[in-house]
Amino acid sequence: MCYFLLSVLAVWRITHLTTSEDGPFDVVFLLRKKAGSSFWGKLMDCFYCASIWIALPFGCWLGAGWWERLLYWLALSGAACLLERATGKPDVPFYKED
Repeated sequence: MCYFLLSVLAVWRITHLTTSEDGPFDVVFLLRKKAGSSFWGKLMDCFYCASIWIALPFGCWLGAGWWERLLYWLALSGAACLLERATGKPDVPFYKED
């Protein structure tokens, strides 16, 4: 259970770094700029998309068989998404009265 919680935090942190931050010395910003509008660039713009792929190696590390690896992979990504929603800004639609 301890490794699962640590993995959730690691997946959230790495995903948040790649999608929402510039990184140390603007390294992530330069990678995002270089990726542009390619597959990798779009992946770095969406937290939910990136968390799926960042959780994959953690799920493979935690699980013993293929079924456990699949469940850990999805659980880690889902937990990181829940953590992002709990700590992020609320999605409030823009409303302007005429």
